[in-house]
Amino acid sequence: MSVRLNLALTGGGLVLPDAGRIAVFHPRADADLSSLPTDRTVVIQPMRPDYDAFSGAGYSCQTDVSADPSRYSASLICLPRSKAQARALIAAAAAVTDGLLVVDGAKTDGIDSILREVKKRASLHGAVSKAHGKVFWFSADAADWSEWTAQPNRPEHGFITTPGVFSADGIDPASALLAAHLPAKIGRSVADLGAGWGYLSAQVLKRDDVQCVHVVEADHTALKCAQSNIDDPRAQFHWADAIAWRPAEPVDAVIMNPPFHTDRRADPALGRAFIAAAAAMLAPGGQLWMVANRHLPYEAALSGVFSQVQECAGDNRFKILQASRPTRPRR
Repeated sequence: MSVRLNLALTGGGLVLPDAGRIAVFHPRADADLSSLPTDRTVVIQPMRPDYDAFSGAGYSCQTDVSADPSRYSASLICLPRSKAQARALIAAAAAVTDGLLVVDGAKTDGIDSILREVKKRASLHGAVSKAHGKVFWFSADAADWSEWTAQPNRPEHGFITTPGVFSADGIDPASALLAAHLPAKIGRSVADLGAGWGYLSAQVLKRDDVQCVHVVEADHTALKCAQSNIDDPRAQFHWADAIAWRPAEPVDAVIMNPPFHTDRRADPALGRAFIAAAAAMLAPGGQLWMVANRHLPYEAALSGVFSQVQECAGDNRFKILQASRPTRPRR
């Protein structure tokens, strides 16, 4: 966890129960859980890379708290950037916890706002400020948190989303631009890397000649939305890190709107890793279709693993890049 939590546990007044299970909601893979008993700690983490990291370290892991009806003696919530998701996590934790709820987060993730909202409903048992953030704790039964429970969202586009997933409030304009410029004949097998709640996959499946679309998404919550949004036997859903996932057979096309942020920091290396993964899974005559913010320098990465690269469409914000004839050996 954060230095704040360790400080709270070693002198800040926070005392966790010495019996019963402790849930930790949405910790990142680099979180230090060493102050918690490994055998009693359950990590609730829908993101595949982070889930795998904690599972590999010996922690019991779940993608969703509803997967196990057992109760917890305490729950720790690692604050996400989305306020709606933060509220939903607090409500989910309160519903399964008999003791304390502990919320930890940075100022940049909105911890002060969440703290103010919680204080309107419950009395705090303690709080510690450190390292540009706060950790605070209160009793799970101090208030009724049910109105904060996550509710499926069906915006005007008709697809189901949920708080915290990418573009939960509407169709991402970059994805819409890419969908509008995909060819009518895209190939029989397609992989949608970082598919989110399934918008691009759904557009590809409108083509009768497509035989299979691999819907690849690391966020289990988003993938569940995609499964609700796509009722088509040609869709195959994969809860996987798009960078590491490989199909059983090379695909004819890859489509993607890759992420380019790590938390709040721009990280074009994520997009470059998606490009390398796409080249490794394509058939020799396969093609990559991707959309990116115009300022992101992906052309060099594309030229390194494809023989042909072109910008085929775009506007002042986004560019559609098409690459063909992958040169990197497939794995």
